[in-house]
Amino acid sequence: MRAVLIDIDGVLTVSWRPLPGAVEALRAIRAAGLGIALVTNTTSRTRASIARTLADAGFAVRAEDILTAPAATAAHLAGARCALLNSGDVRVDLEGITLVDEEADGAVPDVVLVGGAGPEFGYAALNRAFGQLQRGARLVAMHRNLYWRTDAGLQLDAGAFVAGLEAAAGTEAEVTGKPSRAFFEAALGRLGAGPDEALMIGDDIESDVLAAQRLGITGVLVRTGKFLPEAVERADGSPDHVLDSFADLPGLLGLAQ
Repeated sequence: MRAVLIDIDGVLTVSWRPLPGAVEALRAIRAAGLGIALVTNTTSRTRASIARTLADAGFAVRAEDILTAPAATAAHLAGARCALLNSGDVRVDLEGITLVDEEADGAVPDVVLVGGAGPEFGYAALNRAFGQLQRGARLVAMHRNLYWRTDAGLQLDAGAFVAGLEAAAGTEAEVTGKPSRAFFEAALGRLGAGPDEALMIGDDIESDVLAAQRLGITGVLVRTGKFLPEAVERADGSPDHVLDSFADLPGLLGLAQ
């Protein structure tokens, strides 16, 4: 292995608090000289904000180590006029995209861009997006995660709303974050590694692990975060490895801690 792709939420942290042994495990992986990319569908924070929060929690990471769904979306939709439906301000990472507000300025979007769910996903906002799709806008989702884990338990995420918009508007969303092939290829490109030289560790059997394995990346599922045994049972594949937590990854790689 030359490169390790690591999900953040549910793997390194829950509600941005480090999981036991995660800081030490990441330190051991860095000390071994492996390339590291933190790959996340988080859409509520910028890369710089994520890096600061992780650094404050003890993780030795920089913004350059992080690939987010918004950053990948910006590259994919450069020049497009987008109506953004998202919880959290990530405009800094959407450079190159023109964000429009049809209600405020009458600008008709080319794209309805859906990020992470939150209080902003009320009836009026979803109905407005539905109308824009009916008038020909494309539907692009930064991810389609159904839920994520916080310290308050599992919380509904944007995937449920994306599915509803697809069904209502008779369209299919393009996905720019995990599990899209382009997202993983972008992470590998940053590290100069091929799929057979890389490992992906995450808590989502579908978006993190099986999606990576379909590209030839070794997949590792952790029993933390959003992990649910029933999700593994109904998945259309099996992870290459299953660990109790990220703290066990150095052992799997044969690294000293």
